[in-house]
Amino acid sequence: MLGARRETAARLRALTPARVGLGQTGVSQETRDLLDFARCHAMARDAVHAHIECSALAAALSEIAGAEALRLHSAAADRATYLQRPDLGRRLNEASRALLAEQPADKVDLALVIADGLSALAVERHVPALLRELLPHLSDWRLAAISIVEQGRVAIGDEIGAALDAEIAVVLIGERPGLSSPDSLGAYITWQPRPGRTDAERNCVSNIRIEGLSYAVAASQIAFILNEARRLRLTGVALKAQTRQQLLSSTNRL
Repeated sequence: MLGARRETAARLRALTPARVGLGQTGVSQETRDLLDFARCHAMARDAVHAHIECSALAAALSEIAGAEALRLHSAAADRATYLQRPDLGRRLNEASRALLAEQPADKVDLALVIADGLSALAVERHVPALLRELLPHLSDWRLAAISIVEQGRVAIGDEIGAALDAEIAVVLIGERPGLSSPDSLGAYITWQPRPGRTDAERNCVSNIRIEGLSYAVAASQIAFILNEARRLRLTGVALKAQTRQQLLSSTNRL
């Protein structure tokens, strides 16, 4: 009986990084499981407090995109302030606003914004590879200069997109770390970005990482949402409803 339970637990653990089928010593967890939990918890905490290496990331993105990236900063002056004041991470500081005001006034289709969010590790690991897959899908889009934001949250893309007069903003941001995913990247897509947009007006492609959604699949999903957003002139819950109705209609015709 005990051997069968251990075999079942081993099979479950082979299928998922979730903590299932953990062993026990009396009423306590086994030491190896406790140590593994502590290790993963420490990795998640490190990811939240890590600082993004902007110079290296900007150089990599400039090489990929063929243009210099803009380096911006939120109104949160440091990491401690950013974690305690989410509102400051949603808007730019004065120097960044001035830098955006100096950009060409030409209207663009898309503003790509890179923000550290709650995992700088995710941004450094996955953004360059994702952009290599995504940019070929955007050959017919007029792109603004890529922006890199330190201490930024999702909504900061609204201010940046509005300042660059972009029809759509895509924010690639480090997501809140989990105990098995300290480096998960998310992509948030907003039609006609401007301050005051809500999360219900965005679409998200999440869990972009080697162990999750692959770069190629994520790029295809982002490109699909962008094309639908441009065609229907909306994002968020309304876009999901439209695409769901299209799917149902096409299925009924089969």
